[in-house]
Amino acid sequence: MTHLSVEILAADATIEPITSAGHAQLGIAVLAGIAVIVLLITRFKLHAFLSLIIGSLVLGAVAGAPLDKAIASFSTGLGTTVAGTGVLIALGAVLGRLLADSGGADRIVDTILAKAGGKAMPWAMVLIAGIIGLPIFFEVGIVLLIPVVLLVAKRGNFSLMRIGIPALAGLSVMHGLIPPHPGPLAAIDAVHANLGITLALGIVVAVPTAIVAGPLFSRYAARWVDIRPPETMVPERASGDLEKRPSDVPAKRPGFAVTVATVLLPVAMMLAKALTDIVIDNPQDAVQRALDVIGSPLIALLTAVLVAMFTLGRAAGFTRGRTAATVEKSLAPIAGVLLIVGAGGGFKQTLVDAGVGQMILDVSKGWHLSALLLAWLIAVTIRLATGSATVATISAAGLAAPLAADMSTTHGALLVLAIGCGSLFFSHVNDAGFWMVKEYFGMSVGQTLKTWSVMETVISVVGMGCVMGLSVVV
Repeated sequence: MTHLSVEILAADATIEPITSAGHAQLGIAVLAGIAVIVLLITRFKLHAFLSLIIGSLVLGAVAGAPLDKAIASFSTGLGTTVAGTGVLIALGAVLGRLLADSGGADRIVDTILAKAGGKAMPWAMVLIAGIIGLPIFFEVGIVLLIPVVLLVAKRGNFSLMRIGIPALAGLSVMHGLIPPHPGPLAAIDAVHANLGITLALGIVVAVPTAIVAGPLFSRYAARWVDIRPPETMVPERASGDLEKRPSDVPAKRPGFAVTVATVLLPVAMMLAKALTDIVIDNPQDAVQRALDVIGSPLIALLTAVLVAMFTLGRAAGFTRGRTAATVEKSLAPIAGVLLIVGAGGGFKQTLVDAGVGQMILDVSKGWHLSALLLAWLIAVTIRLATGSATVATISAAGLAAPLAADMSTTHGALLVLAIGCGSLFFSHVNDAGFWMVKEYFGMSVGQTLKTWSVMETVISVVGMGCVMGLSVVV
């Protein structure tokens, strides 16, 4: 399936549409649903969770579906999505909080920066962001790394863009392409892709993409926008934004090697499962069955969290009570993320049950367009409209799920990555990340568009190029 064409794909016939609307009506319904979501989020500042609920109901109503069936579709999608990804998102949040509060993230930053010279600094920043961003949500990663970026730029007399863009690129690539981030996990669940293979191929795509969009692009970004760190935002020390420890906790941090090993543990476990599935390929084999359990996302992340309590928490001097408090505090901030992801899954299921996936297949017959490219374009459109990479990923995965029906395991994983790449395209004024970057770096809207927005577009296009290249050889 090197060049899979849309015209040879068959729709999933097991889903009975909740409406018998024609293609024109369904197309209008999709546009109406997305328009309502965009309007409510951007114009009326309504929370994305509520906006997605209302948008789903509008979609069903315009498509001519009975209200009870539209509600049932949304509820089913919400429940399925939360059940498939909710626990993993929670475990990822716990691991990220332990990494931050123990000083482990600070240890990684300080160690790598101590080894990097002037010209190597942008490369060090993208490496730091890639490691830190693996278990941490994008917004948390920005809060954690921005003080480091500002401090390095000031002390080393660097252009802020030369240091900041690589860090942002590393975080963004991880957020859009690599599990256990919410978007990739939801897409994997929607298209029934293999998580281990998606993770492995995601790393292959992420590395060159982060290099091009980070250290290489930052040379041009620094010329376009030559600014210095805003004085009011520069912390006194690299870990200035990390949570202060209580007086009864010793001021010590876990070692560099053990911190990196803890962060990479779930990745190694999931990759071991994927490699075993490829090499052995015998469900009855005892080794493969054992690694299928050990390398499952739930067990891998749970193991990493339990290990982190000792390798990070105990190393930082945390008592049992302090560790328990850290775990508890890590869960509250992700409530909004879980609700948005769940509502995005509900919107996705409403799209699927209304027959939109079938409509896309029917309309695109004869386009001779690669299924991977079509999925990327769908995600790009939703990203530009809603501003949310997660919403774009989940919605596009629902629309593109029928495209995966006849795909091989590797191409199913590449479909997820194509959607992830599309979800990062050109962040602009309807994206919360846009405003975070603008305010932290003290830039104008125009400067943010020329740097951050272009960087996101470079990630999307270069990443998609890598995906298309891999589709030829795997």
